[in-house]
Amino acid sequence: RAGMAEGQGPTLTIAVEGCLHGELDRMYDTLAYIERTQGIKVDALLCCGDFQALRDASDLESLACPPKYRQLNSFQKYFSGEKRAPVLTLFVGGNHEASNHLQELPHGGWVAPNIYFLGRASVVDLNGLRIGGLGGIYNDRHYRQGLYEAPPYSADTLRSVYYTRALDTFRLCQLQPPSDFTGPPDTLPDSFENPLADPSGRAVGAFLSHDWPTGIAQHGNISNLLRRKRFLADEIANDSLGSPAGATVLSTLQPSHWFAAHLHTKFAALVRHPPPGLVPGGPQEPGRIPGTGRATKFLSLDKCLPARDFLQIVQMPCVRDGPAVLSYDAEWLAGLRSTAP
Repeated sequence: RAGMAEGQGPTLTIAVEGCLHGELDRMYDTLAYIERTQGIKVDALLCCGDFQALRDASDLESLACPPKYRQLNSFQKYFSGEKRAPVLTLFVGGNHEASNHLQELPHGGWVAPNIYFLGRASVVDLNGLRIGGLGGIYNDRHYRQGLYEAPPYSADTLRSVYYTRALDTFRLCQLQPPSDFTGPPDTLPDSFENPLADPSGRAVGAFLSHDWPTGIAQHGNISNLLRRKRFLADEIANDSLGSPAGATVLSTLQPSHWFAAHLHTKFAALVRHPPPGLVPGGPQEPGRIPGTGRATKFLSLDKCLPARDFLQIVQMPCVRDGPAVLSYDAEWLAGLRSTAP
């Protein structure tokens, strides 16, 4: 249930998880422990890919990983109804997924009761908190190709099916850029009289991806990252680490928070966007103080294993108090309709 922060508007308690790898039981047990020991109630869980929504043994053939790592884990219990997710769960796709299952839901949908897949790219609404997602990982050779993959997959399409496409990025970038308004919901300007009906210009509060946006390492503690992941040094140096598609979405939507996974490490960064109308590296706009644009808090998390930093609890402002209710985002649906083949 959305709460009210003292002196502020309503908020949601959001749990964010890195790579799940089918460990739903472990994840939900961890959340239950946190709720019990900290006296909180989590409104929603956001997972940043490698969810592995494997329904039965036949889905293992669509999982891109060495055969020795192919196992059902616990999702099938939630798909069959044996168990039910105790908290609303939203996730994006990664590069180790039941691709035949997720390909049935390109625009997102329910994969099990209380578990929602965000599709290849989408934006949804949770009590007025806009949550966006961009699935898969970047591959330059396939980025501008269409979606031609279909099961049974070949050795090539088993991997290309989860690559991000230019259409995914284009659709996200059709959203109206966030306005400068950052006040509490009860003081919304006239243009935001009904923010739930017309979310245009309201910033995306939380954005999920599996891949990191290109260049994100430059906004955090690189030396600390390299102490844990030395093999990333060359990619960081030549700015090839991550997804250029993600970087485009980041600079366009400027979400308040961006959560990712993929590299199996915890890494935080703060991206300060240039003020509206200011060209990066160009002359300063007269009368504008440098650095007064929006900022995005980036956080990547590890995979769901003991003694790993795979979970973070975040309080996020929303518009409507009360039980957390997931709904479609009107602006996203309009863009999706206008870009349909």
